[in-house]
Amino acid sequence: MPPADPPGAADRRAGGAPPRPPPPGRERPPRPPEPNRICGPAPVRALFLRRPEAVLRLFHTPERRAMAGPLCAHLARTRRPFREVPPEELARIAGTLHHGGIVAIARPRLAEPLPGHALPADMPAAPVLPVLDGIGNPHNLGAIARSAAFFGCRALLLSDDPRQADLSDAAFRTAEGGLEHLRVLRARSLPVLLKGLRPRFLTLAAVATGGVPPAAVPRDRPIALVLGNEEAGVAPRTLEACEARVTLAGSGRVESLNVSAAAAVLLHALGA
Repeated sequence: MPPADPPGAADRRAGGAPPRPPPPGRERPPRPPEPNRICGPAPVRALFLRRPEAVLRLFHTPERRAMAGPLCAHLARTRRPFREVPPEELARIAGTLHHGGIVAIARPRLAEPLPGHALPADMPAAPVLPVLDGIGNPHNLGAIARSAAFFGCRALLLSDDPRQADLSDAAFRTAEGGLEHLRVLRARSLPVLLKGLRPRFLTLAAVATGGVPPAAVPRDRPIALVLGNEEAGVAPRTLEACEARVTLAGSGRVESLNVSAAAAVLLHALGA
């Protein structure tokens, strides 16, 4: 049996060399985020309403020509491209069949990282601030954002949990334009931030059992409503940092609601 090739020999025979790690202190910079693909009539309308400068280009099918006309006229005035395409090409551009006949390519948007352990002084006020603690499904994030915007919330706070989803094409699509009406922030340490919110906010964790009903929650100050991971719920350290707990009572036939459904019920019940 012939001896094994020394490391890198196959690469050298192919005319190349094995990749080398960058020298210390010269690590490759992180790749910039990809542009967002904003799909569907409601998300695209909201994008043009709230962030028209972020639109890079627009694609639509013939069926969306009437809706796209004014948007294309705006892009023409600002010298940005747009094009009418068949549905199969739009699906390729959108990366999904659920494109609603119109897709805007926009500058990437992610949650704003907080520089410290406090909310920004200029954050818009509202009765309820939804706080997502490790919610990993971008569709759940988008659905919660849709409900939050519908019920008048002005911001959305994401935890530092590595499971926590950020803004994405799927989240924008599911939010149906809701994310354009919310300031989205990311905490450096959610438990530390929640402790610092007292007494300005009532920090309220949504739990499957053991909490008070929504009607018993005091309304003497704004509420930071903490919604936990789809499988594990609110993290123990986050739960300890909360001042109170709330539970939705059900029939008992199933253990709990999906987190986005629970969020919608609680946002309505708590007066968002």
